[in-house]
Amino acid sequence: MMPWLLVGLGLVILLLAGDALVKGAVNLSLRVGIPALIVSLTIVAFGTSAPELLISINSVLENKPDIAMGNVVGSNTANILLVLGFPAILATIHTSECNTRKTYVFMIIASVLFIALAFTGNFGTWQALVLLAALAFMLADAFRDANTHRKGAALAALEEEEVEGADPDMPWWQIIVFLLLGLIGLPLGADLLVDNASLIAREYGVSETVIGLTLVALGTSLPELATTTMAALRRQADVALGNVIGSNMFNLLAIIGIAALIGPIPVAPEFLRFDLWVMLGASVLLLPFVFWRWNISRPWGIALTLAYFAYVGVVLF
Repeated sequence: MMPWLLVGLGLVILLLAGDALVKGAVNLSLRVGIPALIVSLTIVAFGTSAPELLISINSVLENKPDIAMGNVVGSNTANILLVLGFPAILATIHTSECNTRKTYVFMIIASVLFIALAFTGNFGTWQALVLLAALAFMLADAFRDANTHRKGAALAALEEEEVEGADPDMPWWQIIVFLLLGLIGLPLGADLLVDNASLIAREYGVSETVIGLTLVALGTSLPELATTTMAALRRQADVALGNVIGSNMFNLLAIIGIAALIGPIPVAPEFLRFDLWVMLGASVLLLPFVFWRWNISRPWGIALTLAYFAYVGVVLF
């Protein structure tokens, strides 16, 4: 029973620390003049992926790479099927009102690149450098867009966008406190979760891969779920979709890229046979909502959510 309680404690610490880091980073970014939409696609998306990053680094350091790989692949699948599906049950996500075509294409390219590298059998140094180079290119493109917006009339409209965690009146000392809480809490929560998730895997006779794809992936996707739910309720489709797309790109390119520089991450055969293709298929499901501007209404939300639980059922049983 104690490992389950400690996993729960680790998740709570991760959620609180991740939320603190997002608040601190968002307000720091807005204070130095970065437009709100760019903050949503980068700072918020990457901040809510911080738990996955710390989990993956800890997993590699503790010689449990299957948790790292399962965490990233499972989180990306959960981000689309559950993180977009469940909020749509509560309130339609009006994706017809936003344009995320370019970032969505980048996410598909990142997914295909990741799968191609996975078929080399191992994420090592050169694979990590390829992933990080792709991340650098995509970040450079995002900041080019930010500079373009600064020079045009669109800047005023962008600055009026609400961003999760933004408080224009937040003092500098509070921003620093939030950043410190996030930076201290994330590694502590990650360490608790990885150690005890491995104990649970051994106790119940399931693989660390399965634990990574289900328990750890679902837990570390909770920040994205909270952010997207609030964005859907506030009718901020660009924040909701931008958060998911940005998080998925960061998961694939930065998390495995950084973790693989620390130590090799072998790719288990089950990933190549099934899980990577489910992740890619889930990403392709977003195509009509991005390119044809369909809204993610309640029926679609139910369908996506059921698809996620069907996938978890297949993985577990």
